[in-house]
Amino acid sequence: MDAREQLHVLGRTGNYPPFAGKIREIHKHPLTAKGIDIVQINLGKRCNLSCRHCHVEAGPERSEVMTQPVLEKCLEILQSSPISTIDITGGAPEMNPHLEWFLAGAAGLERRLIVRSNLTLLGEEPYRHFLDVFVQNKVEIVTSLPDYVEAKSDRQRGAGVFRKIIAAMRELNSRGYGMPGSGLVIDIVHNPVGAYLPGTQAALEHEYRARLLSDHGVHFNQLFCLTNLPVGRYLDYLIASDNFEDYLSTLCQSFNPAAVDNVMCLTTLSVGWNGLLYDCDFNQMLGLTVNHGAPNNIMDFDIEKLKNREIVINNHCYGCVAGCGSSCQGATTVA
Repeated sequence: MDAREQLHVLGRTGNYPPFAGKIREIHKHPLTAKGIDIVQINLGKRCNLSCRHCHVEAGPERSEVMTQPVLEKCLEILQSSPISTIDITGGAPEMNPHLEWFLAGAAGLERRLIVRSNLTLLGEEPYRHFLDVFVQNKVEIVTSLPDYVEAKSDRQRGAGVFRKIIAAMRELNSRGYGMPGSGLVIDIVHNPVGAYLPGTQAALEHEYRARLLSDHGVHFNQLFCLTNLPVGRYLDYLIASDNFEDYLSTLCQSFNPAAVDNVMCLTTLSVGWNGLLYDCDFNQMLGLTVNHGAPNNIMDFDIEKLKNREIVINNHCYGCVAGCGSSCQGATTVA
């Protein structure tokens, strides 16, 4: 489905109230940004994998890639703005031909620098050198591992993917990633493989740490639990499996008012591969650019107009405030 069709489906409120009405009940509407601490930069939709849950709908056949002029503008803005975190995502960021150049420039700014990598490319040429590029630039790595059981993980990501991730983690561990005192961080993202909410983050981190160490001898720093939002391929899955209405009802029934104060869009700005600006990566995939008078293109960046902008919302936003809350940094409240 294209973005317009997805928004049409999400607009069918059925047995649950619209998200805007739900947060109006607790006097949180409109949602307003509290500044820009994180810039999340989507380098494109090209990826070597085609994961079942991917809201970006990335894959080998995609051609959308962020160009160097857009990346140069991102660096220019970062140099002149007090933004603390640079969060690079995709697709597979390694498949953007400008990633290495951008990392060198971004590392020089001495900000927190994150790359969200599926890791599988790190075992292949011409991408193996990124193992050392990440070390040299002190990049924090975040990788998705839906489950510590191979069969369950591969059900979502594809046959053989789990073993490639484990092999890459061993290589990264050997370079210091995930090891005490190294300063090199590798975090894991867990998201459910079915139509249900994730478990408690602390408990799952304990399980992952024990099983990955005992079964595979690998180490990591933190585990982040993410709720699957009904966007992209995950929305397709929900509809095909006849789970859409039940899943949206579950998200609504699990609404956590405390999580509304911690949604990532309040302190994050998302930059699309083409330079358009969004409140989050999910809005990006639905074509919901920033609005309400704020500039929606990186070339027109104005931090004064963007830092207190009104957030664009829709019913998929229920996913970020269900249960313990969900963000690109994991749960937003404590169970």
